[in-house]
Amino acid sequence: MGAVVSCIQSAFRTVGRTIMAVIRGIGGILMAIINGIVSFLDIIVGFLTCQYCGSRRGRARRHTSGGGFGRRRHHTTTTSTI
Repeated sequence: MGAVVSCIQSAFRTVGRTIMAVIRGIGGILMAIINGIVSFLDIIVGFLTCQYCGSRRGRARRHTSGGGFGRRRHHTTTTSTI
């Protein structure tokens, strides 16, 4: 009798874990969709408020390659004659 109860408990546990895995999968898919929509709206709002297109700070951020605040560095070389 104990083996039958144990088998039924195991079957219910397996069904419960399967249902929870499906629910977690659906939740992950919904989170990915919501994050994508939020990122898209962030880009749209950024363009509408000139975050990316017209401000000086935006241009300085895009054109810098590390160091400085938008200034371009010019490297000069000197040669000496011996």
